[in-house]
Amino acid sequence: MTCIVCGNTKVAGLAGWHATCPACNYESAALSVVINAHTGPAVDEAEREAGLKALRLENFRTIVAWARRHVGVSRPRLLDVGSAHGWFLETAREQFDVLGVEPDAVVGARAAARGLPVRSGYFPDVLREGERFDVIVFNDVIEHIPDIRSALAACHARLHDGGILILNLPNSRGFFYRLSKLIARLGWRGPFERLWQKDLPSPHVHYFNPRNLQQLVVGQGFELAEAAELPALRAKGLLERLRCAGNVPTVSLYLQYVAIMCAIPVLRMFPSDIIVGVFKKKAAD
Repeated sequence: MTCIVCGNTKVAGLAGWHATCPACNYESAALSVVINAHTGPAVDEAEREAGLKALRLENFRTIVAWARRHVGVSRPRLLDVGSAHGWFLETAREQFDVLGVEPDAVVGARAAARGLPVRSGYFPDVLREGERFDVIVFNDVIEHIPDIRSALAACHARLHDGGILILNLPNSRGFFYRLSKLIARLGWRGPFERLWQKDLPSPHVHYFNPRNLQQLVVGQGFELAEAAELPALRAKGLLERLRCAGNVPTVSLYLQYVAIMCAIPVLRMFPSDIIVGVFKKKAAD
């Protein structure tokens, strides 16, 4: 098993499907992506929306501001890959000409029914010949794509020279991820499997940190313009997010809520579980 970042040999990780690279700390999962063909329990999208929307909208506003700062075109064209419910498109469309691509046919159709410009299918297959963008964004998406090198090559081909690629994804140095690994070593793998989204239609198949992410993307013809973190927890919407974790007894739910609210200021002292890399396409020689 060769590391996609540095080319060294990966070693077995914390489960039969998990592997790590001892040289650059990249982590991978041999989990199947079965969007539109999932036969397991259905994902409750209404519940998922209630649990995630508040956090993601706040983070999306920050990402839009970063995108606007790094692109020099007056009315840039932006592609949101894996646009899901369309929240990022709604946030960005005041400052960008936006287009979304969503592989989940049901979720994409719901966003399109609300009047959002969403094409159903996979990136870059659903793009027209010669179609180019000033900004391409992957919000919690790139870590789900098995052939990530091909996806990055497609981004390079579909961006104008000097165009911006923004990757918003989980951080393997994040506090909660490292805690889940510690707990897994003690015998409880539930939190670790949850963070990899094991058994869901589109599990994570990669986990990066800022350094190995930069190493991978720079090798595909980009240069780092900005690296940052985003909060993995916010007070707004926290209770709804806890509710979507399953059938949690009411007393336990509110105890968790109070404990996490108290912990949020302390968690700011540790690396966040969400990182963002803003990369600029190098001009052709």
